[in-house]
Amino acid sequence: MENLLFESIRNILTAEEVQWEEKKMMGGITFMVDDKMCFGTYKGGLLCRIDPKDKEDLLKNEYASSVYQAGREMKGYVFLESPAYESRQGLEFWIKKCLVFNPKARGSKRKKLE
Repeated sequence: MENLLFESIRNILTAEEVQWEEKKMMGGITFMVDDKMCFGTYKGGLLCRIDPKDKEDLLKNEYASSVYQAGREMKGYVFLESPAYESRQGLEFWIKKCLVFNPKARGSKRKKLE
């Protein structure tokens, strides 16, 4: 099932003409766009990096929830249970939300190699 999800994600990114990199992170596969985490598999669902301004509306989806790390809410992220993205239309909706926010998202500071 997970391979089918990855294939669908890759097809959507290709159709959107997006260049990405896949990295193993947080126990799943993270899709990096412009060297920034865009979305990824996480604890049996999908972790999406979205515009914090859209979060309240996006959480109206019964399969979307806030993400907490070390007791603090991660403001620009939502966790999706599989029913939210099992249809092609649902998956495209969430991926496009992540892609729209990606240019505004801050990347992590990389350590410079000497």
